[in-house]
Amino acid sequence: MPEVNVEINGRKYRMACEEGQQGHLIGLAERFNTQVEGLKGAVGEIGDNRLTVMAGIAVLDELAEAERRIAALEDQVNALTQAGQDIAAELENTEAQFASKLIDAAKTLEGVAESLDGAVLLP
Repeated sequence: MPEVNVEINGRKYRMACEEGQQGHLIGLAERFNTQVEGLKGAVGEIGDNRLTVMAGIAVLDELAEAERRIAALEDQVNALTQAGQDIAAELENTEAQFASKLIDAAKTLEGVAESLDGAVLLP
């Protein structure tokens, strides 16, 4: 199993990961370190453990907000999908009604044509 070295709050950590995930893990560590450094700049030196816990909670807060937004977008997609299905069903119904009216009109025209064919033409 591959290992990578990451740095969080000035400390180096060796971490194992799945093959091919090294770059992803390093990127996550860099993002987390950015969160820690941002908090350190905002609240000052408050101790490594507390700072790390605060950064973890901040990251989870961002995750919860992203999950909420995803759920709202999924609801919108579902509503739009249902609206599209409703419109498609309405269109299909309208097409069926139009086809029925067209058939009725064709039958009427055929009847008129047959009447004209059978009529005696006067000179």
